[in-house]
Amino acid sequence: MLRIEDRATRFCDRIPRRSFLQIGGLAMGGLSLPQILQAQQQSKQKNSHKAVIMIYLNGGPPHQDMFDLKPDAPTEIRGEFQPISTNVPGIQISELMPRVAGMMDKFSIIRSLVGSEGRHDSFQCCTGHKFSGPKPQGGWPSMGSVLSKLQGSVDSSVPPYIDLSQKMAHSPYNIKGAGFLGMSHTPFRPDGEVMRNMSLNNISTIRLHERTNLLQKLDTFRKNVDQKLSSDSNDSFTEQALGVLTSSKLLEALNLEKVDPKIRARYGIDDPKVLNFDPKMGYQALMSRFLQARRAVEAGARMVTCSFADFDYHGDNFGRARKVIPLLDEGVAALVEDLHERGLDEDVSVIVWGEFGRTPKINKKGGRDHWSHVHAGLMAGGGMKTGQVIGSTNKWAEEAVDRPVHMQEVFATLYHNLGIDPAVTTIPDNSGRPQYLLEHQEPIQELV
Repeated sequence: MLRIEDRATRFCDRIPRRSFLQIGGLAMGGLSLPQILQAQQQSKQKNSHKAVIMIYLNGGPPHQDMFDLKPDAPTEIRGEFQPISTNVPGIQISELMPRVAGMMDKFSIIRSLVGSEGRHDSFQCCTGHKFSGPKPQGGWPSMGSVLSKLQGSVDSSVPPYIDLSQKMAHSPYNIKGAGFLGMSHTPFRPDGEVMRNMSLNNISTIRLHERTNLLQKLDTFRKNVDQKLSSDSNDSFTEQALGVLTSSKLLEALNLEKVDPKIRARYGIDDPKVLNFDPKMGYQALMSRFLQARRAVEAGARMVTCSFADFDYHGDNFGRARKVIPLLDEGVAALVEDLHERGLDEDVSVIVWGEFGRTPKINKKGGRDHWSHVHAGLMAGGGMKTGQVIGSTNKWAEEAVDRPVHMQEVFATLYHNLGIDPAVTTIPDNSGRPQYLLEHQEPIQELV
C-alpha cells in the first residue's frame, strides 16, 4: 500500500490520520488498485465504448400510476391520477410525467414485465437472476461486473463499473457487486473515503511520482500474493494506478460545479428531504446523479447505476407519488435529452425499473402493496427502436395478457446493445465451470 505523507496534524505515532493518500484506499477486499487494473486488462474482448445507465427505483414503483394507468377501472383500482397523451399517437402515461410524455418517441415502455421474485432487493435488477434460484459458488455477478470482466476499462483512469447510488438503510436495496468474479470487478463507489482519496490534498503530481519508490517497501504483501507478475508488468499496473489518482478525468466528470448552468438546471435541484426521511437512510431524490451518470459514461464508464428516492408506498401512495414521480420525470427526461443532444443515444442504453410492481387494489392506508405478478419498465437509447409500448396487462393491471417480457429479456437486450451475445458468451466461475450470462438469451425483438 502506497501512502504519501503530508505535513498536516500528526498524532503520537507521527503519522497524520487524514493527511495521506493511499493507493490501496481505492481498492476493495484487500486488493490494491494495480491488481484491479490488471484483472480488468486480462480480458481479450474489447468493443467500442457502449454503455448502460440503470436507474433503480428501489421499493417497487406503482406501475398503475406511472406507465399503465387504468382510468376505466373502479375507484379502488384506478387511483387519483389521470393519463395524458404523449407525442406518440395512442400512447398515454401518467399526468405526473409530462416531460417524458413530450418526448415519448425517444422511449419505449414495457408494460408486461414478468419473472419478479417479489423481494425487496436489487439482486434481480442488477444480475438478472433470482436470489433464491440455483447459483454458482460465490454468487451471480451484477451486469456491471460482467462488463468489467469481459470488456475491461475504456480508459485506465475511469473504472468500468461505477455505482452512484447512496448507501441505503435497507441493505438489500444496495447495488450488487461482482459475485464469483471477485473483488476486482466490484463497482467503484465515488463517495465518502474513496472520493476524498481521489484528491491529492496539496500534494503535487511531481511529488507523487518522486515517491513511487515507497511502493516497493510498503506493498510487499501484494507482490507475494501474485508472484507470477513480472517486475515489468507490475510497474505497468502501478503506473496505471498512479494514473487514476493523477488524472482529473473521473473527478472532473463527477464534479458538477463547472457544468453549464443551463444544463445543470435542466436536471433539477437536489432535495434531500422530498419524502421527509432522514438523509442518512439514503432514500433521497438526488437529481444530480442523473447528470453525473451521463458524464461518467461519457468519460469512459461501461455501466453506471444509481438509485432514486423510495417507492415502497404501503401508505399515502398518491401523496408520495406527487412528490417523487415528477422529479423522476424531470431527471430521466433530462438524461435522455442530453444523450441525444451529445450524440450518445446510439451507444448508451438506459433502463429505469424496480424490483416489482404494486397491487392493483388500494389498501385502507391509501397505499399499494407488493405485487410480483407484473410490473413496468422504461427503456431508451442504445440504438433501440423507441416510441412504442411493448406488452399489455388486463383491465386492472394485474397480469400480463399480451407479450409477457421476462426480466432476463431486458438483460439480453442490454447485452445485445453492448455487442455481447449471451447465447454464446460464458464466464468461468470459481470452480472453473463456464457459466452462461442468462437463461433467457434472446433480446426483445421489438427493440433491436
